Amino acid sequence: MERVHYERPDGSTAPYSSAVRAGTTVHVSGQLGLGADGKLAEGFEAQARQAMDNVAKVLATMGLGMEQVVQCTAMITDRGQWSAFNTIYAGYFRPERLPARNALVAAGLPMDALVEVGCSAYGP
Repeated sequence: MERVHYERPDGSTAPYSSAVRAGTTVHVSGQLGLGADGKLAEGFEAQARQAMDNVAKVLATMGLGMEQVVQCTAMITDRGQWSAFNTIYAGYFRPERLPARNALVAAGLPMDALVEVGCSAYGP
């Protein structure tokens, strides 16, 4: 039977895990553009970069990197920002290894964030 590992940062009061490994798959919860100080970065592009950096950090806690990502879900609050988001997002992946993706425009995100990104990765 495969083991399931739940990653929760020390002191977290959130009602979910930041990542869950189930067999060879790691699921990363949606990440906002929060810096180490717990505050949102200023502006859409800064939040998008920080959200992607946060995905990478969570993956690293599970022993993985962005090269193992196979699927992402991206949510933004302003559909006019898709081009900017795509430019930032694509910079985190090799062109020949782009993950599958779901993209949504959200009416609102936690903490009034402008972008949220979650993903799944293959990590044997």
